[in-house]
Order: sequence, then structure tokens, then C-alpha cells
Amino acid sequence: MRIQDTPEEWQVTATATPFTGNKTSVRTDEVVMPDGSRATRDYQVHPGSVAVLALDEDGRVIVLRQYRHPVRQRLWEIPAGLLDVPGENPLHAAQRELYEEAHVKAEDWRVLVDVYTSPGGCDEAVRIFLAREISAAEGERFEVADEEADMELARVSLEELVRGALAGELHNNCLAVGALALQAALAGDGVDSLRPADAPWPARPFAA
Repeated sequence: MRIQDTPEEWQVTATATPFTGNKTSVRTDEVVMPDGSRATRDYQVHPGSVAVLALDEDGRVIVLRQYRHPVRQRLWEIPAGLLDVPGENPLHAAQRELYEEAHVKAEDWRVLVDVYTSPGGCDEAVRIFLAREISAAEGERFEVADEEADMELARVSLEELVRGALAGELHNNCLAVGALALQAALAGDGVDSLRPADAPWPARPFAA
């Protein structure tokens, strides 16, 4: 049996945006339930994100350690960032984030996995790419600020990331999902079976 998520939209009879922030907002919808009753649903409206699991020739993954204020922890993560421009090509955004956060470029790009980070309370969709054949980027390093100015960079084996995620020591969503997805791909049909980097993404349609 093959299972697959399907699009569906219940009727919204009223909507409001009680908060608008710098990058995201909060929306309140009144939704008609299957039995005809109505319920309100509050959720964060998010532009979407991309993340990059960059794998070097020694099988190590580029990771960043960054302070995340909402959870009061310094988390190990993979390079990631927002889709700041509506309709932005996610591959271009991922290439930009890899350059800005790790000063690295890659020759081989594939879609590793697409996820909704917290669909019960947020519409954020994330596309996680696998980047291989990496090398140092040319030119000056991108000037970072705020939390990113305090980032640490490291290269860690895929096996160590999987172990840390399963042991409850690594908690970043994109890192854990990306590492486990790559391990599954390697144990299955291999990375050449992954979707191409420009594969359609219905959650965040983009221009070629």
C-alpha cells in the first residue's frame, strides 16, 4: 500500500491577522468542521525555508552551532534560511544560504526531503537539499550579524549525527530529518534515486 498526502481545504468563513512580525505573522481562521460546526484555528504564517545537508568527500556533514532564543539552547544545525522573496527558486536560496553561512559551494544538488515543520500550528514548509562535490566559495566571506555572528562551524560524520539525533542529543528539525533521510537513501536505492534539485514543490511553487 502506497500512502500519500493529498491537498484539501476546509471552508474558512472568517479570517483575521492579529499580529504581523518582521518575517512571519499570526492568523486566526474560523473553519467549518466536517459535522458543520465551526472552530477557530490560530497559526503562524511563514514564508517557507530551505536547508542544506552538505556532504564532503569524506562523508562529513557541514554543521553550524547557533543560539536559538525561543528554546534557550545552542543547537547544532545545517545551513538554512527563509524564502525571503515570494516565488523564489528554492535551489537558488539554498545555494545562497550555503555560501553565506558556510562559505561553501557545491556542484551536485538534489532534493533530499520536503517537510512541514509543525503543521498543527504553522504553515512553514521546508525543502532540505543534499549538496555534494563541495569546495570553498570564491571571494570575501559574507558578513553575518546577530546570532549568526556567534556561529561555530564543524564537519561531522553522518553516523555521528544520526547517533546524536536518536540519543536525544541533537534536536534541530532539519538536521535530524536530513541526516536520517540521507541514511535511509544510502541504505536504499542510493542518492542518485533522489529527486532532481528543480523538482516541483507544491507547498511553495516557484519560478524556474
